[in-house]
Amino acid sequence: MISIVIISKDEPALDSTLEGVTRAAESAGLPYEIIVVDASGGRLDAIAVAHPHVRWTAFTPPPGVLVTIPHQRNAGVGAAKGEIVVFTDAGCLPQGDWLRRLVTPMLHEGESVVSGLVTGPEGHGSLYDADARRRAAARYLPECGTGNLAVRREVLDEVAGFDETFGYGSDVDFSWRVQDAGHRIRSAGDAVVTHEWGDRRRQLRRSYVYGKARARLYLKHRGRRAHLLRREPMVVAYPLFLLGLPLTLWFPLYPALLLVPAWRNRHNGPVRVLADHLVYGAGVLAELAAPRGRARR
Repeated sequence: MISIVIISKDEPALDSTLEGVTRAAESAGLPYEIIVVDASGGRLDAIAVAHPHVRWTAFTPPPGVLVTIPHQRNAGVGAAKGEIVVFTDAGCLPQGDWLRRLVTPMLHEGESVVSGLVTGPEGHGSLYDADARRRAAARYLPECGTGNLAVRREVLDEVAGFDETFGYGSDVDFSWRVQDAGHRIRSAGDAVVTHEWGDRRRQLRRSYVYGKARARLYLKHRGRRAHLLRREPMVVAYPLFLLGLPLTLWFPLYPALLLVPAWRNRHNGPVRVLADHLVYGAGVLAELAAPRGRARR
């Protein structure tokens, strides 16, 4: 049995996701169930009625918690009956033989965690789709999200699911803990789902919360800080640049430091890339400055 868990809050695109997931599951020819963990408070009931084969679980957010992504994923795992649990998101559209390709390394090669590729639709991708495709070409990954992920049930039980003290970033935290427990994350770059990343404002908002999440990750996983500068210099470089902006009063050429990354990203639109990175850096600083209780929301 394969349990496909989809979490949703107020995404009307869930309807298209369920259509695509159902087609892929039927094509795979394996026993399956689809579980939606819905936090819309009934606003998506029409979608539930349109997909009677889906197990619909209503979710009420805990008091004071605004981002319930890890809570909903854990609820989906708790409701799942399968030996393999597959995660994707409302708004994701499976491409081709997605599910079969995602679980094949588990069924025939003994893998316990497999991550597929999430990319934007053709001609409407994000700045980082090319990087995502490049990373997906590797055999094993250093981390992964949950937009396109298959995990054996025993692995979920071993690491106690998703850390509910996170808002965003609980997926990467999960993948790091999975590796700490001795499991590898197999890449299945041919198992593809597409996701519409939204307009420029939405993508900048995403950069900010991802920056906050990255800081939260390194606050928790202290042992990974030793490799931070080598593996993720932007987590340090852009927050430091923002902190140094007052120096412009004495050194007017201080902002010229951005010319180096602008040149390196000249083919991707340097202004757009720098805006994303600076907003990401602002998110890192915001998380580091937040009281620990508030930072966990």
